[in-house]
Amino acid sequence: MPNKLEKSTDRISYGHVWLIFARNSLIREMTFRTNFIIDCVSSMCWALMNIGFYLVIFQHANSIGSNSGWGQAEFFVFLGTTWIINSLMQAFVMPNAEEFSELIRNGGLDFAILKPIDTQFLISFRKINWAALANVFVGVLLLGVALSTLPWRESHAWQLEWYTLPLYLLYIGCGFVLLYSLMICLASTSIWLGRNQSLYDFWFYITNFSRYPMEIYQTGWGLPLWAVFTFVVPVLVVVNIPARILAQPITPTSTGDWLLAVYTLIASVVAYFLSRFVFRTALVSYRSASS
Repeated sequence: MPNKLEKSTDRISYGHVWLIFARNSLIREMTFRTNFIIDCVSSMCWALMNIGFYLVIFQHANSIGSNSGWGQAEFFVFLGTTWIINSLMQAFVMPNAEEFSELIRNGGLDFAILKPIDTQFLISFRKINWAALANVFVGVLLLGVALSTLPWRESHAWQLEWYTLPLYLLYIGCGFVLLYSLMICLASTSIWLGRNQSLYDFWFYITNFSRYPMEIYQTGWGLPLWAVFTFVVPVLVVVNIPARILAQPITPTSTGDWLLAVYTLIASVVAYFLSRFVFRTALVSYRSASS
């Protein structure tokens, strides 16, 4: 069912609406405080077990990838960045994407379309999983510990330039936009398929490639994976670019690294507008649950 109503978005403060969503979600979470605490603790325990696993790995290897520069401290910067971006997705996007097919089935999407607000915004951010943000704090703590050791590394000293943190935060945002756009495109298929129960599994399979430095894919059989997940479905740049900016695994930075950074900015913009196109195209194909 196409959206035939003119939505007076000029008078809508989306920031204010989002704050209302955030407040309602927090009230809902605090209604079951024990469950909230258990979710936070279990997430942090999972993160600590991952740190232990990689500590064992680095007892047997000096770096992730041959001559890649991703030693233990650098990789923990990478790991912390991974947790920050993934936790933001788990908190703000995944709870809504997972319920999208249910909205289609029970007719809730009809009411979302009729509301005087952008439908994609409403569908994407109406619920927040506050417990998922626990790993953001773990990721920031891991970043702090790892960065504190980098100025004394033997290969080349780590230097914090005035632009390092702003660029890092910018590319954290780019990574979030890329993953959000991918998730919206996947969720939109529920309108054509009716139900998409394997959405979360497929999401995990795709994003699993972004959890490791792209250098490990740049040889042998990994080259096709590197090409596909850098230039077709650009999940490899989601974590790699901000982590490289902050950890500086190899200096001086090559021209190729800066070109890849520029490509990431362009890919983020293109991916966002592509997600808007796919979502709106899917809405045109939507038929009301009552029809």
